[in-house]
Amino acid sequence: MAATRQRPAPDQPAAPQSVVFLLLDRFTLMSFAGAIEPLRLANRLSGHRLYDWSLVSDGGNPTTCSAGLTLGVDGGLTEIDRDAVILVCGGLDVQSATTLNVLNWLRRMARKGVIIGGLCTGAHALARAGLLKGRRATIHWENQDSFQEDFSDIDLTRSVFVADGNRLTTAGGTSSIDLMLKLIADAHGAGLAAAVADQLIYASIRTDQDTQRLSIPTRIGVRHPKLSQVIAVMEQNIEDPISPATLAADVGMSTRQLERLFRRYLSRSPKRYYMELRLSRARNLLMQTDMSVINVALACGFASPSHFSKCYRACYQTTPYRERGAKAAGV
Repeated sequence: MAATRQRPAPDQPAAPQSVVFLLLDRFTLMSFAGAIEPLRLANRLSGHRLYDWSLVSDGGNPTTCSAGLTLGVDGGLTEIDRDAVILVCGGLDVQSATTLNVLNWLRRMARKGVIIGGLCTGAHALARAGLLKGRRATIHWENQDSFQEDFSDIDLTRSVFVADGNRLTTAGGTSSIDLMLKLIADAHGAGLAAAVADQLIYASIRTDQDTQRLSIPTRIGVRHPKLSQVIAVMEQNIEDPISPATLAADVGMSTRQLERLFRRYLSRSPKRYYMELRLSRARNLLMQTDMSVINVALACGFASPSHFSKCYRACYQTTPYRERGAKAAGV
């Protein structure tokens, strides 16, 4: 099934496409705004009511976004027309925000054939409802590790957005704009989508072939091909760390040359940089999954919980167990 309904013939009056935004508690405002504004602009620029939209929440109560602003909604989780599009707006602590009512409603709407998408961490809600099984999907890069641990049957990509049949997912942030521009182009032509992008001062429209993270040189502020190559290998080998000697040999350098390269540009040794990458991954897993501390340690290349705890405390001034406890307490 296509991700958007077929556009009518030129002489056929088009009914507005209904888009229902499900706002989960602590949803990300940027992702929501990036999805709804292109619809408003498409209506204004076309001179026609191409889109209608409504906001819903579990229980029909006002919902507070991650920035602390509270939005009123139009209603609760009621039946909607099968020709509508549902966009689940996720954000912080999406696991708690994805209630049983939300899951049951999403499954019911999926059985009707409704197109359903997840913005930012909204993909987690779709996955828990079983709506992404065997499909391609994406989610914000910070949530990718925990998502892969929880949903191994989903083909997770690092794309800005993914449209796999009647399931849509975005990486969060401004990627909602890219998805909506694609839907507008599919339904009403590339010219209207370009005009909407122009109004948004959005000079570079991304496709599902674009990746969500900045390049390694941009992220570290250094343009050195061998340094970038080594860091890419480190990021891809967290569970089974590679020795500095092997990393150096793979890029045609000696271990001493690699040490000098890291200290010159990053003010730390390759070993230290690698450790920080592993600990950052571990912290994400502790905060976003229910994995045991031991399993988190193993997933991040630590042979023993005691060594993991020692390294974690040195980096974050707390232990993994206390970090997990603070999260549970909502600190």
